[in-house]
Amino acid sequence: MKPSDKVDRLVIEARRAAEKRELSYREQALKLYPWICGRCAREFSRTNLRELTVHHRDHNHDNNPPDGSNWELLCLYCHDNEHQRQLEAAGDRDGKPGGSVATHSPFASLKDLLAGKSTKQ
Repeated sequence: MKPSDKVDRLVIEARRAAEKRELSYREQALKLYPWICGRCAREFSRTNLRELTVHHRDHNHDNNPPDGSNWELLCLYCHDNEHQRQLEAAGDRDGKPGGSVATHSPFASLKDLLAGKSTKQ
């Protein structure tokens, strides 16, 4: 195989990969929406676009309607925060199934302390 054949094949593969990416939901979302985080309003350019993610509002990565109604562009930090909030809402604070939920309430006796009542028995 000649070196020029190898280069031609690489160019063809690169073009196919680019076309496939164009069809991906990320590329579609980046075409539909302005490059701004939907939570913190941070703006993005081509140089830092890799830090902008597509969040699926219903958390179903197979639900990709062409109108983008299930997508939201979020920066890496807001995206991580969104998923952590979902885990915490489900009672899974450490990110693992069967995670722990805080049961200690450090301010449980605050009202009594402020009223001057002793909590010692």
